Amino acid sequence: MGIHGLAKLIADQAPGAIKEQDIKNYFGRKIAIDASMCIYQFLIAVRQDGNVLQNEDGETTSHLMGMFYRTIRMLEHGIKPVYVFDGKPPQLKSAELEKRGERRAEAEKMLAQAQEMGEQENIDKFTKRLVKVTRQHNDECKKLLTMMGVPYIEAPCEAEASCAALVKAGKVFATATEDMDGLTFGTNVLLRHLTASEAKKLAIQEFHFSRILQDIGLTNEQFIDLCILLGCDYCGTIKGIGPKRAIDLIRQHGSIEEILDNIDGNKHPAPEDWLYKEARGLFLKPEVVDCSSVDLKWTEPDEEGLIQFMCTEKQFSEDRIRNGCKKIVKSRQGSTQGRLDSFFSVTGSLSSKRKEPETKGSAKKKQKTGATPGKFRKGK
Repeated sequence: MGIHGLAKLIADQAPGAIKEQDIKNYFGRKIAIDASMCIYQFLIAVRQDGNVLQNEDGETTSHLMGMFYRTIRMLEHGIKPVYVFDGKPPQLKSAELEKRGERRAEAEKMLAQAQEMGEQENIDKFTKRLVKVTRQHNDECKKLLTMMGVPYIEAPCEAEASCAALVKAGKVFATATEDMDGLTFGTNVLLRHLTASEAKKLAIQEFHFSRILQDIGLTNEQFIDLCILLGCDYCGTIKGIGPKRAIDLIRQHGSIEEILDNIDGNKHPAPEDWLYKEARGLFLKPEVVDCSSVDLKWTEPDEEGLIQFMCTEKQFSEDRIRNGCKKIVKSRQGSTQGRLDSFFSVTGSLSSKRKEPETKGSAKKKQKTGATPGKFRKGK
């Protein structure tokens, strides 16, 4: 679910922290990708006549098709993807998971009614609401990635938290996900729409965390409290506090504790036994992968292994899989050249103001005598 309304809030309050990029601008970049979010996207988007793709045995294959072709697309643009899979959910998430279970049960009822009435539009809508990423989906995608030569990591807990840790440790450039809580976990750069279908023609949104804090005028801890007020997966929210009021209150009072001391509790009641401190602690010190032990390697694809798995077992077209393998091999040959900026250490944050270079010495004199900077003199 992520953080309610955070993307819009940042667009309104810190538009300079968001860049729109083309996929080709990520040539040579290592990017940590939230695997479960991708698989969920593929299960919803990769369909035929409104239904998920299946092989002759009735096994779902939409996730495999999506993972295979979208990963190849990234590799062809010189991106080095590393997929991060969710581990066990934190205990704090149990209430959210319970709510999701209730919503699924309601969707099942609505689907049955739509099927009875023959309402195709509602059948499609409620079928998508019942999509769930299973362990089998995850295991099959891990198997596919291994044979494609693309690394993956199993996070001990939330994937977004481990993605953020990899970015902060300098192992990768950015976190790619559709959920905004990657920023709440402190990823330096967050990318949205990187794994979206080409047909959607969505520009990649690049969020810069340090610039967000700078432009909104909050500390990391205050930003986390803001995200909790907006609504996260780990606890409820104060009744009647929307995004605009939430950021005003954080700016005015600095913390949830101070806000609770200064608002009308009858008009804006907080949830009973509100676990906001526990949620804050989870964002500040999440359980993440040990980045010092992470060694990311992209290798040649196992073409025959892919044919066995994707064609023999899952009934994909052999020609298409072999063509895909050729693209992977070609992309590896073309991406050996590193980015120029990888040879330099980048410091500081994005700034909206550009500092004019100071004029010194003889250059100053030339300006005084009316010399035009930037033009060459004709030689005698």
